[in-house]
Amino acid sequence: MYDQPRPNQAPPATTFDRMLERVRYEGAYPTRERAEEAVRTVLAALGRQITGDERVDLAQALPVEAALTLTAQIPDTEHPTGWGFVKDIAARSGTTPAVARWDTGAVLAVAARLAGPDLLARILHQLPDGYALLFGQADLRPQQHAA
Repeated sequence: MYDQPRPNQAPPATTFDRMLERVRYEGAYPTRERAEEAVRTVLAALGRQITGDERVDLAQALPVEAALTLTAQIPDTEHPTGWGFVKDIAARSGTTPAVARWDTGAVLAVAARLAGPDLLARILHQLPDGYALLFGQADLRPQQHAA
């Protein structure tokens, strides 16, 4: 089943090209193609983590090409911590965890600005510990410690 657009929603505020330029700047990537590779890799991974209204609303906040990458993924039943998310990206893309962390930070910082603070708060509430830092936000939730 495909996510259906919600009526009366404003179109994305930015184009895919503009998003790529922002990611290229954030990540200091040498080419547009490298920025696009990071966007597609990270948004596909994020698409495996978020569900429900947050997934639909984020897709609507992103440019169409980015939204299709996000929503083409089937959500996983298990959700890793933020560090597990980065390690999964590294394993799937064949890069190091350091490169995957860099890519994640560059892409999710731009996605956070496109989503806005309210939607970002809802997304972070849905995800396990460690994701706020990936989105460039302070992680203010109390840490859950195993006894």
